[in-house]
Amino acid sequence: MTARAGDPLRVLFVNENVGGHATMHMAIRDELSGRADVVPRFLDVPRAGLVRRIVAVPLPILARYDLDLQPLRVVLAQSLLVRRRLARTAPFDVLHVYTQQAALLSASVVRDHPSVVSTDATGVQGAAILPYRPVGRGTAPRVKLQRHWEDRVYGAATHVIAKSEWTAASLRADYGVPDDRLSVIPFGVMVPRSLPDRREQIGLPEVTFVGATMARKGGWRVLRVFRRALRGRCVLNIVTHERVDPEPGVCVVGDLQPGDPRLDELLARTAVFAFPSEIDTFGNAVVEAMARAVPVVAARVNALSEIVDDGVTGLLVDPGDDDQLETAISSLLDDEERRRRMGVAARARVLERFDARVTTARLLEVLRRAYEQPR
Repeated sequence: MTARAGDPLRVLFVNENVGGHATMHMAIRDELSGRADVVPRFLDVPRAGLVRRIVAVPLPILARYDLDLQPLRVVLAQSLLVRRRLARTAPFDVLHVYTQQAALLSASVVRDHPSVVSTDATGVQGAAILPYRPVGRGTAPRVKLQRHWEDRVYGAATHVIAKSEWTAASLRADYGVPDDRLSVIPFGVMVPRSLPDRREQIGLPEVTFVGATMARKGGWRVLRVFRRALRGRCVLNIVTHERVDPEPGVCVVGDLQPGDPRLDELLARTAVFAFPSEIDTFGNAVVEAMARAVPVVAARVNALSEIVDDGVTGLLVDPGDDDQLETAISSLLDDEERRRRMGVAARARVLERFDARVTTARLLEVLRRAYEQPR
């Protein structure tokens, strides 16, 4: 059963629902709510239960060399759950899956429906930047084995969307996705229409770091630089789910969830957003800070250099270089006018490229084309 001319398009969104994926889909939900031309439904992969946690257990000794296939076991267990949920799902006109890993075992469903598969990183790219797993002798064979399913999903999709040019380059070179089936859409965030007045702020400027995990996002590096050179010059806000012991000049917030209004309040006070993550594929937190006219200091890795215009909307530093990180943050703390200019430019860049209103409209165009394309 398919939609007739003039009927709203029924879209099923399948989402891994981890980290920034949840924030991204929250923005899509908000933007599509109340529209008459589309009926969106969302299949969010739930948190892992007992069985999936057992499947994900690393194997001692083998894990050290990445020989236990643990990352592949995790995504296959997740994909099996998605396949079972799809079998019980009401009819839809077009399928959107984010990311390809959620559909590894559902290539037949992807092939049999108008479908769009989107991703922020391919398996080839992701294998090198897993936060908990060093690259070892087993990494290349594991990636080759995962390619068996990945290639089927990309080949079955009506269209493929890369979240960045960095990702698109891998889809072309590593997976052979042709340009006529490939688009780049940097799925955005909800941008506030107005911002609070910062002119009345007093006291030390505030530097903010946001990351669910400290090591993965570079939070320990920010704290180390603060202790070494910035204490007394600024207040450091750390937003994380990990335990960080309080200390003079450091404010720790441990209970923020996506969409929490307290983040807006915090960013309204922030002078510099520090995000030296070395393994982030995109960086929604960076976009959210820029949307609120906050200049960003970030690592020059993956798609972050496509978001932060170095020297214009913020500063990029080499990964792992604490001296560069300290110098970049210090230079912005020392120059209020430069911070203001960069903040204005950052917000303008987000409104142009990363506003969910813009990116969701582009996504909907691709979904409509996929639905209308002869199969």
